[in-house]
Amino acid sequence: MVRSLLEPIFEPLFSVFSFGFRPRRNAHQAIEALRAAHAVGFKWVVDADIQAFFDNLPHELILNRIAERVADGNILRIIREFLSAGVMEGLEFRPSSSGTPQGGVISPLLANIALDLLDQRLTQSGWRFVRYADDFVALCRSHSQAKQALAFVDNVLRSELGLSLSPSKTKVVSFVEGFDFLGFHLSKRRISIREKSIEKLKARVRLLTTRSHNLCLQVFRELNRVLLGFAHYFAAHFASVADQFRLLDHWIRARIRSMKFKGISRGYNRRWPNKLIARLGLVSLCGLLT
Repeated sequence: MVRSLLEPIFEPLFSVFSFGFRPRRNAHQAIEALRAAHAVGFKWVVDADIQAFFDNLPHELILNRIAERVADGNILRIIREFLSAGVMEGLEFRPSSSGTPQGGVISPLLANIALDLLDQRLTQSGWRFVRYADDFVALCRSHSQAKQALAFVDNVLRSELGLSLSPSKTKVVSFVEGFDFLGFHLSKRRISIREKSIEKLKARVRLLTTRSHNLCLQVFRELNRVLLGFAHYFAAHFASVADQFRLLDHWIRARIRSMKFKGISRGYNRRWPNKLIARLGLVSLCGLLT
């Protein structure tokens, strides 16, 4: 209810380059904005990572930002109580003096309200950027500009938001080298699936295709839910993923045959060909490409 009251107030104020957890905006639009910037000469990026953002976000920053637009003391009190309610870690209660709980219904909106201050400072200073919640990149035309942008972002975060960049995860990089953003790997030549996203999919598939378990239609149904969600996100029109999908299809079918025959052998490919597995109902990632 609080979110439904706050969102109409703050949504019109947010930057056009902010895409995360906002109505009618999504990650694909953020990638498109990056492509558009690259096409007009922005060849360098500050690939920024805010250190433990949701854990370190100062409560007073959030409340002060909201109080600039909302005068209702009851709303501010509810939000303060929400932020300071604490969390349970197992059977142990831990009070929260900073941060906003990840997974909370209102947390993404509060994050956007806080980081809108960074958006404003970047816009006022003429920097181009794309942000999806706490994942963001600043775009520049040269390496020297990118170093200046990095120093600017670091200063704003420290002095005005009480946050800091992660030294190990923040870097200046060119499109020639490529970088990861929102599950994709972007480079000058193409946009593909980043390796970490592929490994996450494989980890989920391994849990569903343990060789000691019996192969049944329920396995196909659960696999299909995972694969359809994966394909829906990564089979975007701007992405070149056919080769990666083909390799994943081959690997997933090998897992299925391993469940069926309790072993790994190329000979099982003839006993259970791809067409048979498809008839049993398993979707193909390549088949989902449009």
